[in-house]
Amino acid sequence: MLQKCEGIVIRTTDYGETNKIVTLYTREWGKVGAMARGAKKPNSRLSSITQLFTHGYFLINRGSGLGSMQQGETATSLRSIGEDIFLTAYASYIVELTDKCTEEKKPNPYHFELLYQTLNYLNEGYDPDILMNIYEMKMLNVLGLNPILNQCSICGNTDGHFSFSIREGGFICHRCLDKDPYHYKLSPSAVKLIRLFYYFDLSRLGNISVKAETKAELKNVITSYYEEYSGLHLKTKKFLNSMDKFRNLL
Repeated sequence: MLQKCEGIVIRTTDYGETNKIVTLYTREWGKVGAMARGAKKPNSRLSSITQLFTHGYFLINRGSGLGSMQQGETATSLRSIGEDIFLTAYASYIVELTDKCTEEKKPNPYHFELLYQTLNYLNEGYDPDILMNIYEMKMLNVLGLNPILNQCSICGNTDGHFSFSIREGGFICHRCLDKDPYHYKLSPSAVKLIRLFYYFDLSRLGNISVKAETKAELKNVITSYYEEYSGLHLKTKKFLNSMDKFRNLL
């Protein structure tokens, strides 16, 4: 059955000499795969629409197995991402994280909107580190992970100076620091942002200005939490870390 969907290309795999298998995250159906025949040919009408990060409308012949992409049209041009190697690295991580965390054919319009907004903000020049951290925090629910961010994960107090305990899976207050000698010390700004990133609506994002030291705190906590609980080891994350080291040398 021929059906139209709004989607974002999150993965492409070459199939034979001229074809591609394209994985889309769609508003209507969640994550789906489709064969794009001839898409590797430069003059193919499917060539540009099947590029990674493309947001568009796709006409797909859907059956019980892999669908077949008939045609598509671009809805939003994310040109800035494609023209910047650093932004490409961030966007690649965001779409791989989406791919690894989501199940096939499980619709989630909220998640589609989150992915679309994140890539759009990235394209518009918003801080890529902050966008990545927000997306990572939002993806925890999809992974079935629920860090304790509204109180101390040991004593339950909601007031005090908070640090982060990977072992306890959330914030711990100053009264309980001795319960986890390996806790991450956090500034009040970092505590506030971790909470904000997890709970708030991305569509309300303004220009958030975050100090380099606070960014480092956020990165340490979020990366360590993912390493401990997610079970994910993404190539794009490793590449992003190596890009960061390279950028720091510039």
